[in-house]
Amino acid sequence: MEREIVKDIMFLKMRSAPAGLADKQTALDLTDTLKANSARCVGLAANMIGVRKRMIIVQTPLAPIVMLNPRIISHSGKSYEAEEGCLSLEGTRKALRHETIEVEYFDMSMKRRTGTYSGFTAQIIQHEIDHCNGIII
Repeated sequence: MEREIVKDIMFLKMRSAPAGLADKQTALDLTDTLKANSARCVGLAANMIGVRKRMIIVQTPLAPIVMLNPRIISHSGKSYEAEEGCLSLEGTRKALRHETIEVEYFDMSMKRRTGTYSGFTAQIIQHEIDHCNGIII
């Protein structure tokens, strides 16, 4: 089900709790909400739809990926300044991002996964993980 985007900054600044198997509906809602906003959105965190769980969805060149409890376990030493927008905020803001990251996360079956991402996909993941940590651009 498509969910309304949260714009309450105080809510978005709260850290999210770990996600688990019981949060499958949130993953489905994230997927539906990303699809409904695909013209202006490439990623979402669960708190952006009102659920304070450590879960994100990222549109990759192949397909969207849902990540539960994602964390960056390594990154390239090279970083850059990006100009980012967010459905929860008006306008754009600058953010410092790593060019390449390695992420550990769980899939919807709670199987541990790792992936290495670079460029725009890495930027999206970093933005959404920031949301899980209560960090707003």
